[in-house]
Amino acid sequence: MKRRPRGGLGRFALRTRVTLAFGLGTLLLSSLLVVLSYSVVRENLINERQSTATRQVFVNARVMRDALRTAEPDVPRLLASLETPAGSRPLLFQQGRWFAQSFTRGRDALPLDLRERVIGGAPATMRYVFDDRMALAIGVPIPAVDAAYFEVADLSELGETLDFLRFSLLGAAAVTTVAGAALGAWVAVRVLRPLSAVALAASAIAEGDLAIRLEGGSDTELASLAASFNEMAGALQERIERDARFASDVSHELRSPLTTLASSIEVLESRRDELSERGQAALDLLSADIERFTSMVEDLLEISRFEPGKGNLHLEPVWLAELVRYVLEAHHTTDDVRLVIAENAAEAFVSADKRRLIRVIGNLIENADSHGEGIRQVVVEGDNPVRVTIDDLGAGVDPEDRDLIFERFARGRGSHNRSGSEGAGLGLALVAEHVALHRGRVWVEDAPEGGARFVVELPRFDPSVPDDEGHQPLDQAVEEVT
Repeated sequence: MKRRPRGGLGRFALRTRVTLAFGLGTLLLSSLLVVLSYSVVRENLINERQSTATRQVFVNARVMRDALRTAEPDVPRLLASLETPAGSRPLLFQQGRWFAQSFTRGRDALPLDLRERVIGGAPATMRYVFDDRMALAIGVPIPAVDAAYFEVADLSELGETLDFLRFSLLGAAAVTTVAGAALGAWVAVRVLRPLSAVALAASAIAEGDLAIRLEGGSDTELASLAASFNEMAGALQERIERDARFASDVSHELRSPLTTLASSIEVLESRRDELSERGQAALDLLSADIERFTSMVEDLLEISRFEPGKGNLHLEPVWLAELVRYVLEAHHTTDDVRLVIAENAAEAFVSADKRRLIRVIGNLIENADSHGEGIRQVVVEGDNPVRVTIDDLGAGVDPEDRDLIFERFARGRGSHNRSGSEGAGLGLALVAEHVALHRGRVWVEDAPEGGARFVVELPRFDPSVPDDEGHQPLDQAVEEVT
């Protein structure tokens, strides 16, 4: 089943997702608090200022009413004598005339709607922007003297206070978000540390270290997880060791009767001329089966020596092109196989166990002969890493079988489409084991000219410089491939 590509946070690592979740959650909550806090404080401050200003306006309106009832009142002086909040400017409309204390806050500073409503006999309040500054206009009709009293309060100071409050809240939200993300990162490290330990242990087991175990610690849940993991690892180790012992024991037990049968076949071969034609044919079949059976037992013995992912390597600088040429000549006495050595790989060396690498190339050649109707060509190429590719003449390997055929005792569901499928399924498994020991890769793909292409990829080695494995320069250490 194909996995759907993950979107959103799913494309990030788990630790990153936890950190982002904390950060986004903190950002959401802090933003909500900022909006609510700012709205409440703003409304309260404005309402309080408006309420205070309104009370003072009504008081001043009564003062003006009483003063206007006197004979010949001095309106400008009366307006200047009124007690008004800081930044407020009083205005008076009486009998079609406007009186103001300040030319900058005269009639034109009042919104038209507010003027018409108050002059019409209804008190009114309006917040608006005048000259890019927030202002509050309050009007009270005074019908007893045919007048209307107004005050225009400058709220710019209140606006600055609100701006400061807004920026402070936003800064606090940013700091809170960063703190939330940092807390999420810390929590992710603490919570996911046991999972990281499990992942590392599982990776070590996959690479062959079956002795690794987890420490449970004092936490009940983690102790239960560690106990279950250790129990699984122990059962896996016991099963693999039991299977390895079984394969080794069976192989050793089969070698003695096989040796006897092989000796008997040699005796019969020495007196072949005394047999009838039918007997000679039976002898050929028996000899071929004994040879195949012996090869299978040797493969079983070889593979039983492996601990998964481990092995004793006797590393030395190996001239890869010459080794491939040698193995190819050992398996093919004719010149019908094309060997191509690329210029960039003609002098390529690899750090390898020669016996195991010869086995790798040999098994791939035998696989092509047995299951792929023969070899089309062998190519050595690549700078670093260097590759050996073997193309066969067969029908290829089905895509769903390309990983399966490198497992032990597996030949693939499409093996019936490839000629000569009598193998036990150990040759390619040995190839995969040996290549993995050399820190390389092996895989199969479609060859451009048809058939299957088996690719072995190995890291290149510079024999002129000693390495971590203790190799000496080439002129002191390298041996003949043969």
